[in-house]
Amino acid sequence: MKVTASVKKRCEKCSVIKRHGVLRVICSEPKHKQRQG
Repeated sequence: MKVTASVKKRCEKCSVIKRHGVLRVICSEPKHKQRQG
């Protein structure tokens, strides 16, 4: 899980979702998991 200021999709399978007011990237590739913070 990376905590970044700007969340970006890193591949086609990544999807940006908002969960409890926090932007997250979920992907089948574990290295691509991010959240904004």
